[in-house]
Amino acid sequence: MTVKTVGLDLAKDVFQVHGISENGRVIFNKAIKRAKLLAFFETLPPCTVGMEACGSSHHWGRQLRKLGHDVKLMPAGYVKPYVKRGKNDAVDAEAICEAVRRPTMRFVEIKTEEQQAILSLHRTRDLAVRQRTQLANMLRSLLREFGHILPIGIEAVTAFAKRHLAGDHPDMPEIANGMLGIQCYQFIGLNERIEGYSKMIEQHALLSADARRLMRMPGIGPITASAIVATIGDAKQFRTGRDLAAWLGLTPLNKSSGGKERLGKITKQGDRYIRKLLVVGMTSRAVMAKRAPEKVDLWTAKIIADKPFRLATTAMANKAARGIWAMLTKKQEYRQPAF
Repeated sequence: MTVKTVGLDLAKDVFQVHGISENGRVIFNKAIKRAKLLAFFETLPPCTVGMEACGSSHHWGRQLRKLGHDVKLMPAGYVKPYVKRGKNDAVDAEAICEAVRRPTMRFVEIKTEEQQAILSLHRTRDLAVRQRTQLANMLRSLLREFGHILPIGIEAVTAFAKRHLAGDHPDMPEIANGMLGIQCYQFIGLNERIEGYSKMIEQHALLSADARRLMRMPGIGPITASAIVATIGDAKQFRTGRDLAAWLGLTPLNKSSGGKERLGKITKQGDRYIRKLLVVGMTSRAVMAKRAPEKVDLWTAKIIADKPFRLATTAMANKAARGIWAMLTKKQEYRQPAF
């Protein structure tokens, strides 16, 4: 009996495989050690292999594709409904095998090694930015306890840290000033690391034709363009621009019933990092538009004037996502909307 579909439950050391024939009959459901996994799949004829999109799934997807298998990754949340009862590796592998056969199942595109390498750079930079924010809040809190208030903005914290390291200490106990010195040293180090990561991302973005094309859209810089290209891969996996916007969680939550349409706030599903970059970029664009409305297109000027600011920037991010899809799928340059 020939294996047609395999459900692979990934793990660090012991993997579970569940294989069935074309008519759904179970052929095997067993555990395999990591060192023997590829050798096992080499013995199988080319078949469909389903996996949850989780840690190491893209690596194994690439490896199994080299062996001639049709590998499909699925969001873990879409596999969960097919778990019958209980929770163990055998049950999970069976559920994966069942889910991958569904005609309406949605799949995750397997990323290349280069895509994952660039995204690791983005994740490292994002971690450093969050650590810097935490450290800035710590500095502000410590200073506030002794009656010293810093102006708003990360630049004010940077200026204070440089002054403190240069010997300009506030009127505080020696121990507190010592703690400030350690934190200021860490803060300046994080600033330098973030700047270095940003330059690396910018250099890579300039090497990508798609990223250069996206950077022509107002509100999208090299960091956003690089993240979009590395995350999306082939934009043709989305049928329309709205599909891409929905994938990023920028479309309204639909709660319609009984023929009555009810649209709520955005779903906030999908890639949080790209959604954040798009909204921040459109916020910058909206601020500039409020200062010089005569320099923006009519749609942007109207939505900023008619809607609450945050609602307007989110709508602009939604529209930008649709434009990004068109630019990536049709290889078109950005075209400014008519005034």
